[in-house]
Amino acid sequence: MPPSREDPRALPKIHTHASAHDKLPLAMSEPVRGSGTKADPWVLSTPPGQSEYLAYRDTESDPPTLMCVVGKTTLGYQLRCLEDLHAMLAEHGDWMALGSADEQKPAAEGTVEAWGRSPGNPVGGFYGVKKGLRGRFANYVPPVMEHLGLAELEHNARNNRMRAR
Repeated sequence: MPPSREDPRALPKIHTHASAHDKLPLAMSEPVRGSGTKADPWVLSTPPGQSEYLAYRDTESDPPTLMCVVGKTTLGYQLRCLEDLHAMLAEHGDWMALGSADEQKPAAEGTVEAWGRSPGNPVGGFYGVKKGLRGRFANYVPPVMEHLGLAELEHNARNNRMRAR
């Protein structure tokens, strides 16, 4: 039987970096299912590994969108966020806190979530495409980037970080 997704410590240790977080895994050990299309979406887990969601590329929408289906809720982020976030993280050159937050709540300064809604990012604000559902960028985009090999992502119970690969 595979380890419980509810207890991130039950996942095998893949590799770590030197910090207070060094007892928990950086990479999920279970392979991602799906091909990233609407007909065959990726089945991913949020960074703590406690919730599954579906994600796929919708290249027909304007703008092209990364769709994330969480239960009955569908969130969309401009697809270019994958390349833009990778470029920002590469320039940053170190681990960055995720800082996931709902759209209605402020994002902590210096986090991936804050960057994903900042007037200083390449799109000049939220990457989310539907008002009211534009937050949680740092909860749903980083696992896609990890799956695509663009980033390393921590999978602790709280206070996760990511960096460019």
